[in-house]
Amino acid sequence: MSHFNDFNNAQVAKLPNHLKQFIVAQNYEKYSPIDQAVWRYVMRQNYSYLKNVAYYPYIKGLQRAGLSIEYIPDLQTMNDNLGKIGWGAVTVDGFIPPAAFMEYQAYRVLVIAADIRQINHIEYTPAPDIIHESAGHAPIIADTDYNNYLSYFGSIGAKAMFSAKDFELYEAIRKLSILKEAVDADEIQIAKAEKELRYISENMGEPSEMALLGRLHWWTVEYGLIGTLENPKIYGAGLLSSIGESASCMQNDVKKLWYNIDTINYQYDITKTQPQLFVTPTFQNLIDVLESFADTMAFRRGGTESIMKAIACKNIATAVYSSGIQVSGVFTDIGVDSVDGLTFMKTTGASALAVNGKQLENHGKSYHADGFSSPVGKLKNNSKPLEDYSEEELKSAGILLNQESSLVFESGIVVTGIIKNILKTEQKIILITFENCTVTEGNGNILFKPEWGSYDMAVGEKIISVFNGAADKDAFEEITLISLEKTHKIIYDEKTIKLHNLYNEVRTIRETNTGLENLQKIFEKLKTEHRQDWLCALEILELVFHKKIYHLLEKEILVYLEIKAGKESDHTKLIHDGLHVIKNPVSQLISD
Repeated sequence: MSHFNDFNNAQVAKLPNHLKQFIVAQNYEKYSPIDQAVWRYVMRQNYSYLKNVAYYPYIKGLQRAGLSIEYIPDLQTMNDNLGKIGWGAVTVDGFIPPAAFMEYQAYRVLVIAADIRQINHIEYTPAPDIIHESAGHAPIIADTDYNNYLSYFGSIGAKAMFSAKDFELYEAIRKLSILKEAVDADEIQIAKAEKELRYISENMGEPSEMALLGRLHWWTVEYGLIGTLENPKIYGAGLLSSIGESASCMQNDVKKLWYNIDTINYQYDITKTQPQLFVTPTFQNLIDVLESFADTMAFRRGGTESIMKAIACKNIATAVYSSGIQVSGVFTDIGVDSVDGLTFMKTTGASALAVNGKQLENHGKSYHADGFSSPVGKLKNNSKPLEDYSEEELKSAGILLNQESSLVFESGIVVTGIIKNILKTEQKIILITFENCTVTEGNGNILFKPEWGSYDMAVGEKIISVFNGAADKDAFEEITLISLEKTHKIIYDEKTIKLHNLYNEVRTIRETNTGLENLQKIFEKLKTEHRQDWLCALEILELVFHKKIYHLLEKEILVYLEIKAGKESDHTKLIHDGLHVIKNPVSQLISD
């Protein structure tokens, strides 16, 4: 990992390898002058509107996170600032798996998509981009109550059980967002991907823990309001970074409801504006609702029902015995008694054993390559669980090293073989290894034969927790480090490079307050060679409007933009919104 840059940030440095694998270099130089202008346009719009409706003081929030209105943020600057409030930030390539996203939050690290939306998606993009992630999440991150909620949500979310359908849905959303943001987007492919996504989302079946948590995340972290139903303020990142929706969400036709545990019954659609939003009186209420939902989750409940969730997910999960031993793998089978008590469980394929999130030596997935199975429960006629036996009790039960022993469980399962090892933690017996071992159920069904090799029997009266993913992810997962050196060099044609140069000239004039006499010439070039552009013309208008000396040029650009707004429906609102900010300047609208 020596090539990994931790940005001199304590939180980023603490990230485990299985999270570091998603990090890509920001490659700041890839942002074009148009990208920088898109950032500035959105941020000026946001501030003009959000200064009155955002919960946390907007400019102060931006500055505390190392952001300015004038420039796309530099990751190192963000980390220097976020580090002061105990957070960090990394750039990733678009969508990452939901469980990894949650885990980053638990480690108090903001995940920021390195790309920026194209100018034609300036109001809203379904794909994660640097505007959504940094302009949305960062301005409120300095609020202690909120950032505690965010990291606590991450720690709960990282344990949530998925269904197999959730993985399909994630892939479909990722595919669609990549297609939509592609420079050469193919409308037929997009329509097909939208149809696939719609089909999957309409046939999800019973929502999983992750799906329900996803709803809570959506209605709080992304689209949350705080305060009163009559006069709520915005704190959700989706609203803070969407010019269109942050304004429309405050209108009366968007219902405002109190946020409580019933909110999990409201599904959401990422492609549409939201019909209702939820208001929390305090951030503490968010934690209380999350806590009551967490009490229903498999990682807190354990038992048969939780292993059933693991089987339904068809992906790696971990079951924790009451002794503390953790079994990670794809769960495929269980045994239950007459009262649905768990008697036996089985994984198929690569599996591993761990304690406290650390893999046991020689019990990784290469050793348990074909799966793992073990009884659950007490021994027959014994009130004390086997995991709590003292040396004396082991002896009197005939459980001795290098001797043949027969363990009969309350369930009727019998394990017979020569004991080769008894593994203990400080408090508990967690694993007994047998040679020449046979395991049978009460009905005579054979679960393990001597010729299959050594038998490792996990010890525990019950399963107390089941959660998503492996117990020791760094040991279990294939860590495929994505090269940090990948540069996304877009090759621009000559015409686009000329347009970039015009944007650069305008920025230099604005920042140095010199060369204003060149604006007329730049505008002429825009009119004759770059008729599709509207944003650079707006930036020139902003300069001449505030200088009050180029009245003819000001009038000419204004007429040009008004005609454009009338003819080009895609640009009507964008141009009018831009004109509004120019004509109604906000005194604080300056870079930090």
